[in-house]
Amino acid sequence: MTTQEKLGFYATPPHDCNYLPDREAITLFADPRFRKNSRLYAALAANGFRRSGEHLYIPYCRNCSACVPVRIPVAGFVPNRRQLRCRQRNRDLIVTPRPPEFHAEHFALYQRYLSARHPGGGMDDPTPGSYLEFLSASWSDTTFYEMRDQRGGLVAVSVVDSMPDALSAVYTFFDPAESARSPGTFAILYQIDEARRRRCAWLYLGYWIRECRKMRYKNEYQPLEYFRDGEWRSNPDPAVTPSKPIPGFSEDGKRKL
Repeated sequence: MTTQEKLGFYATPPHDCNYLPDREAITLFADPRFRKNSRLYAALAANGFRRSGEHLYIPYCRNCSACVPVRIPVAGFVPNRRQLRCRQRNRDLIVTPRPPEFHAEHFALYQRYLSARHPGGGMDDPTPGSYLEFLSASWSDTTFYEMRDQRGGLVAVSVVDSMPDALSAVYTFFDPAESARSPGTFAILYQIDEARRRRCAWLYLGYWIRECRKMRYKNEYQPLEYFRDGEWRSNPDPAVTPSKPIPGFSEDGKRKL
């Protein structure tokens, strides 16, 4: 495969939306056969794509633009009072980076989290194989950040991808009995700090959906940039225009003009 070969994209047939009831969704996938690397990942992330397992995808719905890619420009982030209190509550946690490998303790925590937070959602009966297939990829630079209390108890695991100019928050799961700590909030605050330590420009948070309670929380991290109509903006509510075609990318992550 040469660096001049264009990356193709494939749209799924319409399917039930995972976030908004009574709506259909279409997902656009980067060609799964195309060889991926962190530079290509960064280029696609800058155009609103996310990783799930080996795949890079973006919502591509005909009559809906509710799923808005968002990212935090970490140099300008200022925590609010609630986030400062969360950081204080979790000051005892010890965070350790781990490679993206199977650990029975992690998997047991993942099972408890899904059973408590997403019952009946199609993810609450995972296998060790489906767990790793969802969270890791053979080509990505992925880290599992363990978060333990002073007694060694596993409170949370935060899965994060690294790119040349950014980090991407892939997924965080935590002990439901520790919900009072707000481990999900702490994980994002830690990722912002980690991005700063690495001198990254952004932390990608995935999709903000105003109409979905589980996805609205991302708007609490400010400043936040929203990907609308092919560009990143500080305004979450620009005039909605038809989606622009996805540009091609070469294998090394450079846009084909």
